[in-house]
Amino acid sequence: MTSSVFSHLNVDGAVVTDPTATAFAAADFGGIINRAPLAVLRAGSIADIQAALHVAAANNIPVVPRGCGHTSLGQAQVLNGLVIDLTAMDEIRDLAEDQVTVDAGATWNALLARTLQHGLTPRVLTDYLGTSVGGTLSAGGIGGTSHRYGVQTDNVLSLDVVTADGMLRHCSPAELPDLFYAVLGGFGQCGVIVRATLPLIAAPERVRRIKVYYPTIDDLITSQRSLLAVGRFDFLQGEILPTQDGWVYMLDAASYYTRPDEPDEELLLSGIGFVASRDKIEDSSYWEFATRLDETVTYLEGTGEWHAPHPWPNLLFPDAQIESFTSGIMAALEQTDMGASGLILIYPMTTAAFDTPLFRLPDGDTVYLVAGLRFASDAAKARDMVAANRRWYDTAISLGGTSYPTGAIPFTSTDWTRHLGAAQVTLAEAKDRYDPLNLFPRRFA
Repeated sequence: MTSSVFSHLNVDGAVVTDPTATAFAAADFGGIINRAPLAVLRAGSIADIQAALHVAAANNIPVVPRGCGHTSLGQAQVLNGLVIDLTAMDEIRDLAEDQVTVDAGATWNALLARTLQHGLTPRVLTDYLGTSVGGTLSAGGIGGTSHRYGVQTDNVLSLDVVTADGMLRHCSPAELPDLFYAVLGGFGQCGVIVRATLPLIAAPERVRRIKVYYPTIDDLITSQRSLLAVGRFDFLQGEILPTQDGWVYMLDAASYYTRPDEPDEELLLSGIGFVASRDKIEDSSYWEFATRLDETVTYLEGTGEWHAPHPWPNLLFPDAQIESFTSGIMAALEQTDMGASGLILIYPMTTAAFDTPLFRLPDGDTVYLVAGLRFASDAAKARDMVAANRRWYDTAISLGGTSYPTGAIPFTSTDWTRHLGAAQVTLAEAKDRYDPLNLFPRRFA
């Protein structure tokens, strides 16, 4: 099959087939896997996607939708297939006092900039806002407020989806719920998300951020557990950071507010071991806080690490097993295992607000996210890091954990079967109903 099958398409966007022009879609943020597509549709409209899917179906060409490509191991790639690039479909529509409808290609950065003009914000924002709305909704979308609101897929009112037959379908918990729950966290296996309606809440004006540096992982986990239980902070995370003397364990917590209602700083600091000479209190606008990684990205672009391989694993653990895992990995972990700017994110979330069937959680009321932000200096180091990720994953499984599968952990069909559990049956049923020709490649078989 050649790319010429798409040459007759009359689209609002563009179909590109030259390998130089499609090279971006052969790669992703991870920089580890490279799969050259047959063609890329730079979609300019829903009609473009519908027309391209008809051609792909007639010629048995696999299709993968792509947002900003912020995956780590080729999840948004397809060898000798069609990649649908959604980034030009980025209009923000129908902004109301409690919700917004937005095209799938819009970034969360652009969406937040618009909603803040009206004093509103999405409930959950990922740490890095340069990802697309459709991209994170196809995966999950974890953020510092997930302990209150779940992941981004738990905060969706409705979706517009183009299924493999080229039909545009509106779905929600009440209308075509099988499709709705098959595309949220479904990695594009049942259709292309083209538009989403999301709830909004009042945005705070300011953020009081507290950073406390502990000498041991047990200190950090104990503090995080306590703060999660009392719900003191709006934002709750943590990091394991390299130093010249080893590792330091940082609590990263923030309280949102709008003047004149200042937070009670004495209460915020109570019982968390804050030491004025060592720890930090920062105050910023909500926008500055939400876009806090922009400065980091600029730095990493300067060092070249932003464009180097990123073998990032993302794992979820039951609360009862987090010490067992962290004590095991920290005993032998060196900075070279993470790369020059590498670190580990670690923080707890209560599971009450999580209800996306395909976002698989360990059992229990509280789970811990462990995300290894690794930076590889070359391809050989990237392979070593991916192998280490697999060992982390195998350990996680033995401890009752799961993976957030946007990261660089190689998955077999057996892994997918275990990962999806009972949800595999309902996903397979939706797949058979909305993509009987298997136009969108299966990840669980």
